Amino acid sequence: MTTMPPTPAAPAPAPTGPEPAGGRPRAVLALARFETRELLLQIPVLASLLLYVATAAWQLYSGHEGWRTVPGREGMADYPALQDADRGTQGDCLLLGVALFVCANRAVLRSRRSGTDRHFDVLVVEPWRRTVAHALSVVPFAAFTALVVAVRFGRAALRPGAVGDGSLSELAAGPLAVLLFGVAGVLLARLVPSAWGAPLFVIALYVAVASLLVLTEGAHWAEWLFPTVSESGADPLPSDLLGRPAAWHALYLAGLTGTLLGAAVLRGGGRTPRIKALTALALAAMVTGIAGQSPAASPELDAARARVSLHPERYETCTTRGATVYCALPEWTGRTDDWAEAVERVRSLAGGDAAGRRLTVRQRVEARYGPENDPTYPPLSAPGEVTVLTRWGGTRVPEFAAGLASVLVAGDEKAGGEVCDGRMVTVMWLALGAAPDPTAALRSVRLDDGVTGSAYVLTPTDGLHMDAAQTTVVRELLARPRDSVTAAVRTHWTDLTAPGVSTSRVAELLDVSLPEGTGAGDPCDV
Repeated sequence: MTTMPPTPAAPAPAPTGPEPAGGRPRAVLALARFETRELLLQIPVLASLLLYVATAAWQLYSGHEGWRTVPGREGMADYPALQDADRGTQGDCLLLGVALFVCANRAVLRSRRSGTDRHFDVLVVEPWRRTVAHALSVVPFAAFTALVVAVRFGRAALRPGAVGDGSLSELAAGPLAVLLFGVAGVLLARLVPSAWGAPLFVIALYVAVASLLVLTEGAHWAEWLFPTVSESGADPLPSDLLGRPAAWHALYLAGLTGTLLGAAVLRGGGRTPRIKALTALALAAMVTGIAGQSPAASPELDAARARVSLHPERYETCTTRGATVYCALPEWTGRTDDWAEAVERVRSLAGGDAAGRRLTVRQRVEARYGPENDPTYPPLSAPGEVTVLTRWGGTRVPEFAAGLASVLVAGDEKAGGEVCDGRMVTVMWLALGAAPDPTAALRSVRLDDGVTGSAYVLTPTDGLHMDAAQTTVVRELLARPRDSVTAAVRTHWTDLTAPGVSTSRVAELLDVSLPEGTGAGDPCDV
């Protein structure tokens, strides 16, 4: 009897049905996590990320603008206008965006450089899904940017001196720009599968941007095609007078990012109806955003800006404290305490009737030219009216004090701006004598940031002029005990504030010896 060997079992047939739900999405997410770690290990991304965090920390705890030290600006961060603070978060993240553009582009081309493209054909993750994974690898960096933006803005909003209102759309511009740069790098790799694609594209983009700026001469619609538009230069404007199409711009950035991603996925072979529909929707959002952000300021906005600029008294809320009336625009009413503190410091040093004279501190803003200009304010001619601006802190405090002191000495801002004789010594003593650090205040209020020689003194309006002799006398007075100088100023107040009094006479009354050859005998010798 012959025993037959057992028949081997037939191999199980390969599954022919659809892949289990969630299999490919999980693979895409796993690949995205891997690519995020790889991006983080790239030197350009890591260095730019560290620099971005360091810059944010520096600006968070100081009043400096970036890494540039600005004398007297340290205290300005304590009095932020939130409608400026939100767009102030946008520009710093662009370097991170550029680094992600280059490194995401290189990540997509890694398999081509290594010669492993052909091996991907046997994987279940198709090329278009790998494209999605590379795009998703940039999302954590955009999310981290959003976190830094939120911390910076939150810190500003929680400061006791904060005023105004921020915009969520303005805050979204930075993270959206980072995401846009990363997705653009992925798309470029699909369109130009070469390591030279990214550098050449950056050069071409630079040339295109420069040409656009020249051809359009800085037109509003052209400026808003850039990822971030952080207009600056003017004093903070009321929120409703900014006229920035921030919401339309956020829609434009989101639509542009979605359009580039859709193009990259389509290029990778993902031509499903759903992807085509989503790409078309993103394109429509981008076009809608461009259409919404392109028009310049409307005639109604221009008229509103002019009204507030020329007649701020119609929109101000006024409160009376002692002999001073404080008139502030709606968003700045919380600053009255800070203004009053500065006013009382100056009044405490004055003599005659100046200590109790009726004053009106009136807030002014130049909004007719939008948030990007270098405003000037002509002096007020009404007796006792003093200009205060929408920016406060740092050098703005001694500037306001100098303007206030000139009104106490000369009667009004217009006459105070013409003071150039020995009364300048009295003006500067009143402005700086009670400051926490008088010498530092003298340095910050002068245009040359010095404490010797002649200089231009900053005020909210036209400013003042100090000659070398007046500077010498003021510096000597600031070095003496405050009480003794205050007593002397009050005793000789009438002579010290007489029009045409010479600097040498003021020095004599205040017992200050002037070096020979200072030329202090002639009034208004600048």
